[in-house]
Amino acid sequence: MKLYNTLTRKKEEFKPIKDNEVTMYVCGPTVYDYIHVGNARPMVVFDTLRRFFIYKGYDVKYVVNFTDVDDKIIKKANTERVTVKDISEKYIDAYMESAKALNVYEENTIHPKATEFIKNMIEFIEGLIDKGAAYNVDGNVYFNIEIAKDYGKLSKKNIEDLISGARVDINEEKRNPMDFALWKKAKEGEPSWDSPWGKGRPGWHIECSVMAKSILGDTIDIHAGGEDLQFPHHENEIAQSETLTEKPFANYWLHNGMLTIDNQKMSKSLGNFFTVKDISKEFDLEVLRFFLLSVHYRNPINFSRDVMGQLKNGLERLYNGKSNLEYLLDKALDKELDEAEKEKLKEIDKYKSYFIKSMEDDLNTADAIASLFEIVKFANTNFNENTPKFMIQYTYEILIELSNILGILSRKEELLEEEILKLIEKRTQARKDKNYKLADEIRDELNKKGIVLEDTQEGVKWKRI
Repeated sequence: MKLYNTLTRKKEEFKPIKDNEVTMYVCGPTVYDYIHVGNARPMVVFDTLRRFFIYKGYDVKYVVNFTDVDDKIIKKANTERVTVKDISEKYIDAYMESAKALNVYEENTIHPKATEFIKNMIEFIEGLIDKGAAYNVDGNVYFNIEIAKDYGKLSKKNIEDLISGARVDINEEKRNPMDFALWKKAKEGEPSWDSPWGKGRPGWHIECSVMAKSILGDTIDIHAGGEDLQFPHHENEIAQSETLTEKPFANYWLHNGMLTIDNQKMSKSLGNFFTVKDISKEFDLEVLRFFLLSVHYRNPINFSRDVMGQLKNGLERLYNGKSNLEYLLDKALDKELDEAEKEKLKEIDKYKSYFIKSMEDDLNTADAIASLFEIVKFANTNFNENTPKFMIQYTYEILIELSNILGILSRKEELLEEEILKLIEKRTQARKDKNYKLADEIRDELNKKGIVLEDTQEGVKWKRI
């Protein structure tokens, strides 16, 4: 498998540190509000990568952190006159609800909170001070970037460019304007913890370095997140981690492209800011997952209602294909395959092979999805009630196997109520009796109940709307 490594700017063969294990750290949200549609992209993309690693037989140690102490959380808590913990817990719960609706595979996911690792952060900072890489100024501790080796190697900029181009606070305490806070002196009304430098709280960048090191080790396989995190967040993580341990922090750095809304940057001031909760009122979040995988993860992606509508229809075509195979499975008979049918099975194998190759090529989910449509198209064209059951079962199992990797087609179709089944049987009999008026009346009645019928050569098929 090849992955594009931001650090080297090229695709590289993925070789984990341990043969049968992959360690992944994905930067999670600062929990002060509902996650927006842009936050959902790394959630879905890297969950899909994790699913593919599991499919390939790896044991995946997967970490997504929660930043539960931050200026934005403190501001929201003060505004709502509640505690910081009240705010963070509320939005962690909301995140978990969204993750479930997006079919993010939460089993065995490790969700550390920054506030659970304060002691580890203090020890980490003390280690940097001992190395002369950090300094205390009246309770504020800063990292000295001049001590770091190859600072800027992830963003491919030199320090002078970063100083001139970055938004840095004017702060006379810093020796270098690019030095960043490891520990912040306590302010009145803010949560704080005891430390060797007085009461305070950690800076943002130190959190991920410490949680990754504490849970996964000094060097991890993959560190991932949105491309907006390359600088300064990930750059600073590398600097402080590698300065302390004198080892590579992560062997592969993966970043997803940014999301726009109707070809504009998402912004509350433009009125085009959508949370996942907002979108769930209009679309099933499986459609959002499908949308986020429809474009290669490193490319920018544009969200619009029109595109979501198209992807909703595309997903329904796959569901209809799945339903058709289930229908045929109930009707098909066990019988031997002839030579022509054996050749057809090779076509299904070819589509599966193309799916796997697409996923192994830097997680090309767009091409992988195309393979699913080819499987459904092939089945719709070539299978009927006379097709051997083995062929239908084989194709169905491959469709489910591959769609599970993408985290789609997991919706359970509801069973028809007994009343509706009787109506379908009654309509079928009416058509046999050439009582088309009654057949049409029953169809209209079923439509009102949200059931659409389709008369095919294989018999009556139905779907909910």
